[in-house]
Amino acid sequence: MNRISIFRILTILFAATIIIVACTKENSDVRLNPQLSTSQILDVKSDSATVIGFVIAAGDGFTEKGVCYSTDTLPTIENNKVIYTGEDKSATFSVTISGLNYVTKYHVRAYGTNASGTLYGEGFTFTTLPILPTVTTTAISDVTFTAATTGGNVTADGGADVTARGVCYSLISPPSIADSKTSDSVGLGEFVSELSGLLDDTTYYVRAYATNSAGTAYGEVLEFTTPEILITTRTWYVPGDYVAASYPGSTFLDWDPANSPFIQSLETSSDNLEGYIYMANATNQFKFATQPDWNGINYGDGGAGLLNATGENINLPSGYYKMNVDAASLTYTAVTTVWGVIGDATPGSWNTETPLTYEPASMTWKGGLHLTAASIKFRANQDWAYNYGSNDGNDTLQHDGANIPIAIEDDYFFVLDLSHPNAYTYTANRWGLIGSATPGGWDSDQNMTWDDVNQSLTITVDLIVGEIKFRANDAWDINLGGDINALEPGGANIAISEAGNYTIHLFLTNVPICTIVKN
Repeated sequence: MNRISIFRILTILFAATIIIVACTKENSDVRLNPQLSTSQILDVKSDSATVIGFVIAAGDGFTEKGVCYSTDTLPTIENNKVIYTGEDKSATFSVTISGLNYVTKYHVRAYGTNASGTLYGEGFTFTTLPILPTVTTTAISDVTFTAATTGGNVTADGGADVTARGVCYSLISPPSIADSKTSDSVGLGEFVSELSGLLDDTTYYVRAYATNSAGTAYGEVLEFTTPEILITTRTWYVPGDYVAASYPGSTFLDWDPANSPFIQSLETSSDNLEGYIYMANATNQFKFATQPDWNGINYGDGGAGLLNATGENINLPSGYYKMNVDAASLTYTAVTTVWGVIGDATPGSWNTETPLTYEPASMTWKGGLHLTAASIKFRANQDWAYNYGSNDGNDTLQHDGANIPIAIEDDYFFVLDLSHPNAYTYTANRWGLIGSATPGGWDSDQNMTWDDVNQSLTITVDLIVGEIKFRANDAWDINLGGDINALEPGGANIAISEAGNYTIHLFLTNVPICTIVKN
């Protein structure tokens, strides 16, 4: 190769190098065209939303950037806008739009303004959430001892269906749907709410409520006070699964307040109820019902002797229970009792009672024993906390009442009736045999004695052909006759068809019967 050719080649290479260097320096001053993106919408509420923008390329920079929005498509800064005022440390920027209308569809896009004009990102849409409904509380009317009428009016649904409405009420203000409440249909408009099962002489707070997908709204709180019931006596019923088995032959039914045993107060102390309840099952469940149906307040187990209107059934083992309830403090006691006769006229004197036997069919305690001429009382559980005497000198009993005098030494048959709360009674009768077949004829009784082994009154006596009857206390007030397998008060004379020596037993513990056996 000659020198000229080499020189030409070197000249071309140098020129190419100059061009490449020149081009490289010129490109270092070039800026990408500015671009924006609307990348995300967050935290949409009923009146606000957060929009995220992203600067893809800033170009020579933006003098303002933010988000514009409208209910129309393709919003511009001529509509509504929120200017980003934060630091420009990253390409991402966030603004929060506020003051929006609920349940409204909005169009939004990011924007950026520079010397050349305003650029926009792609458009997004979102819909704001509903708000709580608007509800007012209706004035309270028709207030009775246990009921009242109120209601409300749902005037706006907040942009979503009203799925529940009614009134809530409580003894504490303000009430909420977590307290007692009524359910009165759905949707807009007026509604009426009936409150029942209220306590008398009690102040209640009440307000209407309405619920949609945004939550629950309340009307204004109103208050009212139920009038006081002037109770002479208060009666609570004791329904349960024990009733039918424990009261055979009665009209009582399981879990039927109107057909259940009950407890009752005195007029002088209406909050203090008491009564005796027999429970025959191995386990027995029950509640206290304040009305002879299930429409009133019904109390269950509140634990530790407390009653609770929402409590579970109370459980007790078998027994004959003395039940006491304090309706003011909502407390109760249930003590199983076994009753007997005590006193200086009895074999155990004042130290121990002679037991009686409970007979479910008649709901009474029965038994016999020999008494001397002295005095007696009825006592349970070897405990003077449970005793009855008689202040009036008749067959009525009172707690801690006076000793009952026994004037005549004889064998007596007792019937202790505690089945009527606060109206307890007893009978103590001497029984004898009378009639034309007896040694005394129709003029005098042949006294019967108590047979503890057979639990009967008995006599062994010579009889002739004729008739007999049983009578108490040497008088005709109480007498038995008729069918010996089912004796009746005032029943017909019983025929003795053959003379001889007879042993006769009179059984009074259940249905009165007798046996007449010729020896």
